[in-house]
Amino acid sequence: MNKTPRPSPGVPTHPPENAWFSIPPDLGRPLLYIISAPSGAGKTSLCRRVSSMVDWITYSISYTTRAPRPGELDGIDYFFVSPNVFESMKEHGEFLETAEVYGNQYGTARRQIDASFAAGKDVLVDIDIQGARTMRASGIPSLSVYILPPSYEILRERLSGRGQDSPETIKKRLERAKNEIISYNEYDYLLINREFDHAAHDLLAIIRAEHYRKSGLTDYMEKTFLKGFSGDTLPSG
Repeated sequence: MNKTPRPSPGVPTHPPENAWFSIPPDLGRPLLYIISAPSGAGKTSLCRRVSSMVDWITYSISYTTRAPRPGELDGIDYFFVSPNVFESMKEHGEFLETAEVYGNQYGTARRQIDASFAAGKDVLVDIDIQGARTMRASGIPSLSVYILPPSYEILRERLSGRGQDSPETIKKRLERAKNEIISYNEYDYLLINREFDHAAHDLLAIIRAEHYRKSGLTDYMEKTFLKGFSGDTLPSG
């Protein structure tokens, strides 16, 4: 779970209605997207960037028991809570999934997903493979994307360049990455984060395309769109 930079200048936070990445609100139901990646591959940054590009995607902020890193803010980067509060929320069924990472607990709150769906918005969740498996088992229809670094060497450089972890912690993160990446075939899409802006637009393209699957538009076609053609007569001649 790496620190997340804020969106860079030039990325529209209020895009024009006719922008290519806009989507008609009546096409399909809101969707849940599970985004996973090894630490340092950029999944959190990509989730934040994509959710800032359109107003129909929200990013679900996780709860965690770990202490904030320098520059992190409660309610923006994570909801930072004590182990006791986290355990109480877990006991009351407030989490859709939880996972332990390097001795700290992380969880996705059910109410955030429900609120976004009620508003007709897609939801991005940034969780590890363990959490993704639990999320799939929850029964909520979802699509999963695994973010890959360009190579092992570049991942090592990114982790070292952050200046947030000790050499021992970086070693553990790289070992964890090796163990996680072999499970890539559990995911629907693979996206290599070679260049951040391109990867963000590719992720948004995946999300947008899912709304045009025939299986998700059956109700709209049968109950709305085709009604406009009913009763019409063919032109003569």
